[in-house]
Amino acid sequence: MSTDKTNQSWGGRFSEPVDAFVARFTASVEFDKRLYRHDIMGSIAHATMLEKAGVLSSDERDQIISNLKDIQAEIEAGTFDWRVDLEDVHMNIEARLTDRIGVTGKKLHTGRSRNDQVATDIRLWLRDEIDTILAEITRLQQGLLGLAEAEAGTIMPGFTHLQTAQPVTFGHHLLAWFEMLSRDYERLVDCRKRTNRMPLGSAALAGTTYPIQREITCELLGFEAISGNSLDGVSDRDFAIEFCAAASVAMMHLSRFSEELVLWTSAQFQFIDLPDRFCTGSSIMPQKKNPDVPELVRGKTGRVFGALSGLLVLMKGQPLAYNKDNQEDKEPLFDAADTLRDSLRAFADMVPAIKPKREIMREAALRGFSTATDLADYLVRKGLPFRDCHEIVGHAVKYGVDTGKDLAEMSLDELRQFSDQIDDDVFAVLTLEGSVNARDHIGGTAPNQVRAAVQRGKALLASR
Repeated sequence: MSTDKTNQSWGGRFSEPVDAFVARFTASVEFDKRLYRHDIMGSIAHATMLEKAGVLSSDERDQIISNLKDIQAEIEAGTFDWRVDLEDVHMNIEARLTDRIGVTGKKLHTGRSRNDQVATDIRLWLRDEIDTILAEITRLQQGLLGLAEAEAGTIMPGFTHLQTAQPVTFGHHLLAWFEMLSRDYERLVDCRKRTNRMPLGSAALAGTTYPIQREITCELLGFEAISGNSLDGVSDRDFAIEFCAAASVAMMHLSRFSEELVLWTSAQFQFIDLPDRFCTGSSIMPQKKNPDVPELVRGKTGRVFGALSGLLVLMKGQPLAYNKDNQEDKEPLFDAADTLRDSLRAFADMVPAIKPKREIMREAALRGFSTATDLADYLVRKGLPFRDCHEIVGHAVKYGVDTGKDLAEMSLDELRQFSDQIDDDVFAVLTLEGSVNARDHIGGTAPNQVRAAVQRGKALLASR
């Protein structure tokens, strides 16, 4: 019988080594080695608990912990030899530990399985990633608040159906993005709570016969709770799916943001300018300045949507408990987290450097009869029913289209041909400033409301 084992952790059952191609096909070390720090963190906590439970001596615990720290230093120095034949990050680290300290290294895996080990590692890793992403959301929101405060009185057209609707302030528009990001932040904070539950101690699927004390490892690893069922503990990937769902919504928001930036930098809009360091040129057209960062973020959104879809399909047909299918959970999860984090970082760097072209924005707001609703509201205050006012203003707009005049450019006599309720005071509401200032309530576009919203936003960020 052959004694050539492909993997020393389970080779005793097998009479021949795994086919070389199958070994490569089933290995995950090329992508899960990024979990090394969290794997070692979990192993140190596990060894600490095993000593308290009487499974390890204090000398064995100290030897294991000291050498695990040395192995982490090897990995970070780039001298660690990652082996595909050892399949994954867990066995690579354990094998290196055994090489260094012999039989004591083999004791580390007492009372656990790679099933609960990997579930623990992924949760520890994702918890850290969420914290980093939350910090980037906050940094982007800080940039939005600073720009919104500076542009609280800058008037631009507001759109529905990408048609001019009503005048708004640029600061107000920026704060709409701030609100979206606030919801993204809340979703990720909530997702973190369910991510931060410890499966370690579930072992392969049924728990362990050793006298482990899960409360100790839970506290050492900073988990908020312990998984309540060993079958679920090793096979649950809800937290990864939930993260990808929250990440998908956040990327959808960044994609909408990107779409507006792409439009606004175009020659057709010219509302803003992005610094050259966030743009590229054309290899053939020397005049081009392409908004590559927002375009790329808009494109990367599909990767995160794909990760969510992939994880849902991955899990939908699995019976309890752990299955090899779950090896496929890491790459989409890793990619979703990387994509969201980097997209937020790019935007957090770019947004404070946006330069609005105020005069062009204002001129655009003067086109498209953006104060038509203000004229209707004016007539309502004169005592007319809103539906009648709507029709009256519709006739006035048609007249403006035929004559090439905006409502504010018409004379009083021209306006009075549509209603004798219109007087000299109408011109105060037909100006852009009059329109935005009139929307003076919480959530409105009036400059003083924008400034108040900025202060509320600053207080929110300070409370995190």
